[in-house]
Amino acid sequence: MTHEIPTQEDVLLDGFLALDTPLGFRAELIDGEIVVTPPASGNHERIVSAVSRQITGASDTEMEFSGGKGLEVVSRGALQSNHVIPDGTFIPLELDLFLDAGTWMPCDAVALVLEVTSHRADIDREAKRRAYAASGIPLYLLVDRERGSWALFSAPEGDDYKESHTGPFGKEIELPAPFSMTLETTRFV
Repeated sequence: MTHEIPTQEDVLLDGFLALDTPLGFRAELIDGEIVVTPPASGNHERIVSAVSRQITGASDTEMEFSGGKGLEVVSRGALQSNHVIPDGTFIPLELDLFLDAGTWMPCDAVALVLEVTSHRADIDREAKRRAYAASGIPLYLLVDRERGSWALFSAPEGDDYKESHTGPFGKEIELPAPFSMTLETTRFV
């Protein structure tokens, strides 16, 4: 009887899925690296709250919001999937996908993901942006607290987005369909 020898990716994924992180911490598997993030600061959560409140209250399409839903997205090398927890995930309410979703949900119907930078901003700026694009997520909103600016990425192609719009905190963000709304950013400061 022959036994398959597990690959390094298999061992890493098994170890990641078996993690028991302390309460409030987030563990993610991003491009072959396990990243553990401590609980968010009040300013971080204030931004997430401001975005979610505006989108769920004013979007053309009713949106369902999750601030801690695990997503299984494509990795850059496509050898394994990434397991990420965006600061915000928006899905059209009519799809009702959060109801029966497991711990790690596919991202097929995700309309927008939100990341607010924290202690590893480089991951949000690069690795997560590329994973979200490779997974076909139409919109990625990055709120960069270190730089005092935001970036809205759209039109995913390959492992990046073809279009981006940026601005400083205080400048409004025009979200395209299915949102078709203006996002106010003065509370980001």
